Amino acid sequence: MNHARWKLTREKTAALGYVEPPEVRAERAEIRLAMAFAKAVHERRKALGLSQAQLAERAGLTQAKVSRVEGADAVPTLPLLRRLAHALDAGLNIALDEDREDVTFIAHPAA
Repeated sequence: MNHARWKLTREKTAALGYVEPPEVRAERAEIRLAMAFAKAVHERRKALGLSQAQLAERAGLTQAKVSRVEGADAVPTLPLLRRLAHALDAGLNIALDEDREDVTFIAHPAA
């Protein structure tokens, strides 16, 4: 079969009129947000040349907690977001929409 003709199961069921229950859509959005945040933390940490242990030390966290955040296994609280942004020497922008989550660390300008 030609790969271009393959569709995700979700797309096929949507084409047949299936609509996800609201709780499933909410769970999917929460997972996307956790993954977007995890990716943003990882990319900013790598851009700074920091290990997880070094970021953890800067943020007053354990390396295991940083690993859980980067693995999208932890739901960050507002204080944790602030600590990570400060440790990553950046501001944090989070844009939420119906079907899109955008998380970006904006580096502070050099003093």
